[in-house]
Amino acid sequence: MKEDIKDNEIRIIGSSYDRQPMRSISQLSMTWGNVLLILTIIIILISSGIAIYVYSHSSHGSQPEIGIYDPLPASSPNLHPLSPWLEQYDSLKDVAGCAIKDTLVNDIMVRVYLPLNARPALCVGIPRIKEQDIILAFQAADIRADNKKIVGAFVEKGIPLAWGLSKKGYCAILGDSVYIGMADNTSLFERATECEGYFFRQYPLVDNRVPQPSELKSQAIRRALCEIDGHQVVVETLDRASMHDFAVLLVDLGVNNAIYLIGSDAITTVTDLDGNRTPVIDTLWKPYKYINFIYWSKR
Repeated sequence: MKEDIKDNEIRIIGSSYDRQPMRSISQLSMTWGNVLLILTIIIILISSGIAIYVYSHSSHGSQPEIGIYDPLPASSPNLHPLSPWLEQYDSLKDVAGCAIKDTLVNDIMVRVYLPLNARPALCVGIPRIKEQDIILAFQAADIRADNKKIVGAFVEKGIPLAWGLSKKGYCAILGDSVYIGMADNTSLFERATECEGYFFRQYPLVDNRVPQPSELKSQAIRRALCEIDGHQVVVETLDRASMHDFAVLLVDLGVNNAIYLIGSDAITTVTDLDGNRTPVIDTLWKPYKYINFIYWSKR
């Protein structure tokens, strides 16, 4: 049946498929672009997953294998090698003497001296350290080569005997307290003069668990006055060592702060816990009027 078409009407001839609009080339390109983008993202994700898996199972991401001859890790990183040895003497109140321990650190044999129930002080000259109440004594500040006087600031029982800042390390003794540190200027010098205290300067070795650089490259027997967990000890190498190796050794031993003491063939005196005392040979010291010592005497 033929339908009449008015002037203001049109007829579309063809199937419903023919009536669908044709997609342009640009529209087809956008469609393939989306597909490629999705494929690229998938490939990146897969590659990332593979990389993470390989890294986590490689030597970089896993703990190193421990061999049978490797040293075992420390059970507690907060404990230094001297902790058990120092703690056993904390409650010992009846014996005045020096506890002594030999140990190996970084392939260097060292000897540690721990004065017990003793009072620290400084002195200039020989007679004081020859007295029987002295349990430990080491040479402290250096002597100048030109006029044979003391190098750096020095205070003996509140009296200044020398001034100067040739070495940044210092030790101050105020009452029974010993302060070891490193500074260009410190009020501890003035405090020592005000309260009949003691003060001297030496090379700094360790400052807040950090080894300090040194220009001294030669090897010799080394000694240091050290602070370790509130204890004052003297550490001496039994083998020759450089200043750098000595400073690193002290840090590995657990030392917090340390300054140098006269080393090499300097004479010392030590009284152990059994009352045995090394002899004091004063003939070697006679030429030096200002030879000085840090010492500990029985309370």
